[in-house]
Amino acid sequence: DMYSQDGDADEPEWVKTEREQFVEFRDKNHDGKMDKEETKDWILPSDYDHAEAEARHLVYESDQNKDGKLSKEEIVEKYDLFVGSQATDFGEALVRHDEF
Repeated sequence: DMYSQDGDADEPEWVKTEREQFVEFRDKNHDGKMDKEETKDWILPSDYDHAEAEARHLVYESDQNKDGKLSKEEIVEKYDLFVGSQATDFGEALVRHDEF
């Protein structure tokens, strides 16, 4: 739906990649379309931990001295990142903890 050839014989690389992803991973029953379960697995994969991914993102973006730990100063420096994060309930967790 996102790509129209419009007379162009060469397909962009992203279209080829998406087609491969669809055939190899997304269309699990190989019927040429994605059913409800296949779509659910694509959008919310069961083997992907969203909380862990968000926590890793927060540490990666905020840990300025790269010691694997966040100091109060590092968190305050990236306050906007934490306030916008689902991991902190969009900042609500920061209000409930005196150390922040």
